[in-house]
Amino acid sequence: MCGRYRLSRRKQIIEEQFETQPWDDDWSPRFNVAPTKPVPVIRQNPKEPIRELSLMRWGLIPSWAKDTSGAARMINARSETAHTLPAFRDAMKLRRCLVPADGFYEWQRRGSPKQPFCFEVGDGGLFAFAGLWERWRDPSGQWVTSCSILTTTPNAVTSAVHDRMPVILRKDDYDVWLDPGMTNVQGISELLKPYDARSMRGYPVSTRVNHVGNDDEECSRPVDVAQTQDFLFS
Repeated sequence: MCGRYRLSRRKQIIEEQFETQPWDDDWSPRFNVAPTKPVPVIRQNPKEPIRELSLMRWGLIPSWAKDTSGAARMINARSETAHTLPAFRDAMKLRRCLVPADGFYEWQRRGSPKQPFCFEVGDGGLFAFAGLWERWRDPSGQWVTSCSILTTTPNAVTSAVHDRMPVILRKDDYDVWLDPGMTNVQGISELLKPYDARSMRGYPVSTRVNHVGNDDEECSRPVDVAQTQDFLFS
């Protein structure tokens, strides 16, 4: 799964790398993004071939939901079954997005307390999770947009820590994933595979990241946990 991640770049850098339109929302670099919080999401304009950035609540709220109580359980969707489930089925076909990040956290289940790890692509640069988005009208009549991050089986780097990992899309696949005219679920499902382990790295970090109130560089700074490192890289 993916329950916390990092997006430590300024919004201008995000715009440049993902070639989006200028973004009006405020965004400050974050090192411990938590569920139910507003997160940057990239969509393609349905009428023009341009990408747009906006903030959405992390934790998908189905259009038919009565309230937001189940959203925290829908921060992730399994890529193997999302197209079959009522909460994600239509979004998988019609409402796909990119969720930019430059790191994500997983917790090793051995021991107590659990040891958090940070995983990065390359040298810690920006990448994009495969996401789904939905709109829901609240009781006051206001529209709420929300998103979920797809997950898949782990690769050789992440499997030592967790049995799932978020789907990280290759840059060459962004256009196909975002294309609102691409409604062939089988075709887009082929993009939802574990990211190349040779292009990733993982390392133990401080348990500061366990607490959502901690949101600074220390959350993703490597720590020396010899036994855990031996397990991860053996």
